Amino acid sequence: MAQTNGRTSRRDIYLKLRQLVLTLELAPGAALSENELAASLGVSRTPVRESLILLAQEGLVQVFPKIGSFVSRVDPARVADAQFLREAVELASLEDLPAELDSGVVEELRDNLRRQQREDLGLEEFFALDEAFHQGLMRLSGHGEVWRTVAAAKGHLDRARRLGLHENVSPAVFTVQHHEIFDAVVGGDVPLARTAMRTHLRAVFDDIERIRAHSPELFAADASTVPVRRNVVVWE
Repeated sequence: MAQTNGRTSRRDIYLKLRQLVLTLELAPGAALSENELAASLGVSRTPVRESLILLAQEGLVQVFPKIGSFVSRVDPARVADAQFLREAVELASLEDLPAELDSGVVEELRDNLRRQQREDLGLEEFFALDEAFHQGLMRLSGHGEVWRTVAAAKGHLDRARRLGLHENVSPAVFTVQHHEIFDAVVGGDVPLARTAMRTHLRAVFDDIERIRAHSPELFAADASTVPVRRNVVVWE
C-alpha cells in the first residue's frame, strides 16, 4: 500500500479495513488480530490499532479488554436508523427535482441501468452501480454532495444489503425497481417515484428477517454479550 506520509497511511488503512468490513470480507462476529491485519497490509500495528478504534466509534468493530477486537454483528436497530436517514434524504430529494432535468445526468443514469443488466455482473459491481444510481438521482435534485453524509452513516445498512444480495440468485429485482424509479422521475411523476423509492429502500428489512432466521449469529442480539474468539462463516 502506498504511503506518502503517516497521516495518509493511517487514513488509507482505515478506509481499507472499513471496506473489508462493509464487503463482508471481514465477516460479522469475526475475531480481529492486529498482528495479522498489520502483516496483511504491510504496516505496523499502530495504524491498524488506530483504525480499529475509529471503526469501533462507528459501531463496526467491538473491542473487549483482555479478550480482543471483533467485527460487530449487524445491528438491526442501527440498520433501521440508517434506513430512516437514507429514506428521509432520498425522498426529500425527489421533491426538489427541477422541471427540466439535467440531460447529462439523465444519460448517465440510463447508462448505469444498462450496465446493471449485464449477465456477468458481479455483486460488488452491482453494489457500486446501485450506489452511483442513487447518488445520480440526488444530483438531479442538486443534492449530490449530501450523498457523502448518507454513505458515511450507513455501514450497518450496507452490510445488511450485501447479505441480502448474496442471498438472492440475481440482483435483477433491484434493477427492475431502479427502472421504475427512473421512469417515474423522467416522466415527472414524483408521487410514483417516491412510492417506488420507499418500497425499494425498505426491501432490506425483509432480507434481514429472512437471513436472521437461518443465520442468527450474523446479527446483534445483546450488546452486553462478550464473544469468544472463533471464526464466523457468512457463506460457503
